Amino acid sequence: QVQLVESGGGLVQAGGSLRLSCAASLRTFSSYGVGWFRQAPGKERELVAAVSGPGRTTYYADSVKGRFTISRDNAKNTVHLQMNSLKPEDTAVYYCAGSPSLGIVIVDARYNIWGQGTQVTVSS
Repeated sequence: QVQLVESGGGLVQAGGSLRLSCAASLRTFSSYGVGWFRQAPGKERELVAAVSGPGRTTYYADSVKGRFTISRDNAKNTVHLQMNSLKPEDTAVYYCAGSPSLGIVIVDARYNIWGQGTQVTVSS
């Protein structure tokens, strides 16, 4: 069974940093686009960053551009989300998701593998 497991969430003060990791049990991981989503209480889930299968192309939501960096290591079947200059509004459960597409995927419905999520809380 294919799994995505997130780690690295926690509590941090505003202005601080966290690095999220997503580990995949998938032999063809390099052929999957990966996205990091977040969902705050009472809000819709949103895509914050995505990376193509080979890792050469990335996408960022406007709200995180310049602060978050997505990267992947296909040899280790992992994707990371480096989050700097964190703000209280970044507080949410963060999920990684996989889509069987080599390119960037920005439509939720095209992701068919989801992790369980990791909580990120930014205090003011």
